[in-house]
Amino acid sequence: MNLAPNAEFLKKLLKTKMPYGKYKGLYLVDLPEPYIVWYHSKGFPSGQLGKMLSTVYEIKLNGLEDMINELRTRI
Repeated sequence: MNLAPNAEFLKKLLKTKMPYGKYKGLYLVDLPEPYIVWYHSKGFPSGQLGKMLSTVYEIKLNGLEDMINELRTRI
């Protein structure tokens, strides 16, 4: 299994900011958990942003924020 595309996706996720709304300009991984949960119940947008927000939801749901913060220091 080739994990390189997933690594590239994760790098991009760590550098992507929310493009609109109340949290415009905030890194996606820094969005408040209640906002991500609300988006999950509402439905994530289509496309790359939706995929990224869905990934952030899984990160927060599974308590992986420390891992993400460690990765951020390396990028």
